[in-house]
Amino acid sequence: MKLATYKNNTRDGRLLVVSRDLKKATSAEKIAPTLQYALDNWKTYEGKLRELYEKLNAGKINDCIDFEEIKCESPLPRAYQWADASSYVTHIELVRKSRGVEMPQSLWTDPLMYQGGSDTFFGPHDPIPLANNEDWGVDYEAEVAIITDDVPMGIQGDEAKSHIKLLMLVNDVSLRNLVPPELAKGFGFFQSKPSSSFSPVAITPDELDEAWDGKVHLPIFSHINNKKIGSPNAGIDMIFDFPRLIQHAARTRNLGAGTIIGSGTVSNADRSAGSSCLVEVRMLEKLATGEMKTPFLKAGDIVRIEMFDKNGQSIFGKIEQTV
Repeated sequence: MKLATYKNNTRDGRLLVVSRDLKKATSAEKIAPTLQYALDNWKTYEGKLRELYEKLNAGKINDCIDFEEIKCESPLPRAYQWADASSYVTHIELVRKSRGVEMPQSLWTDPLMYQGGSDTFFGPHDPIPLANNEDWGVDYEAEVAIITDDVPMGIQGDEAKSHIKLLMLVNDVSLRNLVPPELAKGFGFFQSKPSSSFSPVAITPDELDEAWDGKVHLPIFSHINNKKIGSPNAGIDMIFDFPRLIQHAARTRNLGAGTIIGSGTVSNADRSAGSSCLVEVRMLEKLATGEMKTPFLKAGDIVRIEMFDKNGQSIFGKIEQTV
């Protein structure tokens, strides 16, 4: 099943069911007005939403509309919780090298996670605001994320998987030049992590077929100004799968329905697939030549993030944002 949220001048938008090929959509308002409402009552409404989805794919909805990504909010325009992990340790190694910081060995056995701002998310085609300051070192990060229903504290990995209801792609914007002084205070990210953006549609795990086993075994493509930056496989070198990330997040607390958990920047040890953020590109340049030539994002740059199935069909739609 594929779900989207159209803008309608409210904080939480209007819930749509979207066809598998992303061409058609129909309102789900008679079932659930918003995605958060559906997640709060998932056991009640999932079956009804699936029934509507199957009718849409079968061409049995008379009042369906053409699906337009440009009209989308992020599937959840705001969320009760957004926790972003860093499951690709190869990425952590490079980023820490860029800051001149050693990597603790515990990161191979215990997930790294921070709590991001979730009161506002940008839509997948909304601009990335700079506040007229390119000195912040604006970077994108291409990631995969899950949305959960209610998760009890202390849950374990196998059981945690059943609480994954939806998946999305993420552009987790980072202000790289604000990170070192902020982390030096010893209290974590805040100003260096502005609002993130998510893919036009959120999908149920069954849409991925054999590409899903708690990880997404497909490449995630990112481009800047139509130049490919990378397409690393999200299922390779992901040290902690999503059930493990849920277990980590719920160790000391319950997680409310609508909790979003990100994978962290997708990164492969085999660098031939490229990168999913510019700080990696810059660090690899420095290691190879002693010089970082690639600039961070500047006004007018266009970031595109997308994932395709084995037949070349876009799965989530694309995140495409202009700085």
